Amino acid sequence: MRRIGDWRALERAPTQELKALQDARLARFVREELYPFSPHYRRVFDEARVAPGAIRTVADLRRLPFTTKQDLLNAQVDPEHRLDFVLQPSPEKIRASWPLSKKLGLLLGGAAKREELRFAYTPNFVTFTTGRSSEPVAFTYTPHDLEVLGEAIARMFDVARVNALDERLINLMPFAPHLAFWAVTLGGFTTGRMVLPTGGGKVMGTDGNLRMMERAKPTVLVGVPGFVYHLVRQAREEKRDLSRVHTVVLGAEKVPPGLKTKMAECLAACGAKKVHILGTYGFTESRLAFIECPTEFDVSSGYHVQPDLSVFEVIDPKTGEVVPDGADGELVYTGISGHGTCVLRYRTGDLAVGGQTWAPCPHCGRTLPRVASELKRVSEQHALSLTKIKGTLVDLAQMGFVLSSMAEIEEWQVVISKKGDDPLELDELEVRVAPRNGLDAEALREKVKKELVAATEVAPTRVQVLSLDELVRTLGMETELKEKRFLDRRPK
Repeated sequence: MRRIGDWRALERAPTQELKALQDARLARFVREELYPFSPHYRRVFDEARVAPGAIRTVADLRRLPFTTKQDLLNAQVDPEHRLDFVLQPSPEKIRASWPLSKKLGLLLGGAAKREELRFAYTPNFVTFTTGRSSEPVAFTYTPHDLEVLGEAIARMFDVARVNALDERLINLMPFAPHLAFWAVTLGGFTTGRMVLPTGGGKVMGTDGNLRMMERAKPTVLVGVPGFVYHLVRQAREEKRDLSRVHTVVLGAEKVPPGLKTKMAECLAACGAKKVHILGTYGFTESRLAFIECPTEFDVSSGYHVQPDLSVFEVIDPKTGEVVPDGADGELVYTGISGHGTCVLRYRTGDLAVGGQTWAPCPHCGRTLPRVASELKRVSEQHALSLTKIKGTLVDLAQMGFVLSSMAEIEEWQVVISKKGDDPLELDELEVRVAPRNGLDAEALREKVKKELVAATEVAPTRVQVLSLDELVRTLGMETELKEKRFLDRRPK
């Protein structure tokens, strides 16, 4: 694994050099680790009649089938196959797959080399997926993987310009066995920067987080967009001092420009000067995360990918064919640096508008590949029966984007239900909003309807105006790991 010193050369290397490095890493990973040590992918290669040595470049991945969430779930619930995605080396497999130079190094290295091997491949940490499935999927990490994650987050700090020796980060991510919380914490361990984890609203509450923020005098806030906005808005109301904050890093959700602007206004009222607010993209299956570089609020650089650690393909979600550079499509992920639980050609379900580009970043000049920041999840497309004739496909992510961007709204929530709770009746779409002080409720209702119709072609059944305190409680800001933005109360 490259260290931060080599990162300086990597981040601005010529595109062809980066692609060659990525191809070489992929080929070696498949040949020496994934195929010999992963029970699942050995079967996949053998059934596809593809030899591991045939994967020499990223383009060669097209010869293999995709991995889906269902594949992971199937392994999870089967005791005999629960560890099939985990790399499991053995002396026999090493002898059969490793080149002579690596085998000699292991043989001559004695106990120290054997301990190094154990460090590299023995799982010692677990995170879990969240979402619709009742059985979260475990993703294991080895000590090697934790080093890789720490290094990757250290690089993200650099992209975000969080590299002064006296940086202080408040980690507002919910405390749980999930990627986001631990990634930020490991980034602090790797870089030596101070990271203070609060566990989010459920652990310390709003007041506890605000007192920690004012006492620690952070330079960086990291958290989920809704909760971070809730905190800085409350900080403005209480005239708290957040004057040292220069960067906010947000994860778990798309961040509209309007929401960035509202956050910046609150921070400015708390004494902060020029603030950069950056979105990130990460998911449990990758065991990594990717970040924007600093830009104006209405522009996104895209998420900077580290090509020595991972591979993204972009495919047509209907045909499965890889699309050209810069074209829209579904992101498909392959890790090329990790041990523990590994995935190859994993369909993320995330549709990237603009796909992936290898063009140099016009904002920071890095030559790293970048994934477009406008992402849409297939799971956020909800079919609503709003008429007796046919259903209407509603993009809830786009609806949330509109509501978060509106300057007139402090908080919002969307509730889907059945008229009269009758399973055979029409669906109802209720939008709950808390307005900024002094705004006329009826005028806000009309504007919300107008904005949503323009963006989604669907008018809400009703718009309910609530007080800010009431809506904050309904969202579960201090009781849930993540606030409840969308509630689907229709009978299953």
